[in-house]
Amino acid sequence: MKISFLLPACLVLLGACTKENTPTTPLNNTADSTAMLKYSGTFVSGPWGNVSGTAKIFLQHNQYTLALENMNISNGPDLYVYLSKEILPSNFIDLGRLQSVAGNQLYQVPGNPDFSQYKYALVHCKQFNHLFGSAELR
Repeated sequence: MKISFLLPACLVLLGACTKENTPTTPLNNTADSTAMLKYSGTFVSGPWGNVSGTAKIFLQHNQYTLALENMNISNGPDLYVYLSKEILPSNFIDLGRLQSVAGNQLYQVPGNPDFSQYKYALVHCKQFNHLFGSAELR
């Protein structure tokens, strides 16, 4: 009796981050041509989704911006963008909800983080704590 109840419940939880509710319209927001590229990295897929594209940190007027370029991301219900000290987010800066699963998008980075420590850009499902993908910034 318990097994017949647990199996469907586990299947629902495992598939939870595959429900589509992040916008799918491709975006074309790019960094200003005068912004200075400081760090970049290529996304690799995580255990819960597929992510491709690049992450770039630009500096302009003492403000850092994370640019996600040529992105293609598996859809999910609660996807966020983080700068993190580790691949799995436990020490991170929340940059907000993922704007779209496709195209180019920009995220303002608050403050002046130490990028020798915050060296990963992540796409993460907050609701279920699932990593969709990461890029090491170098």
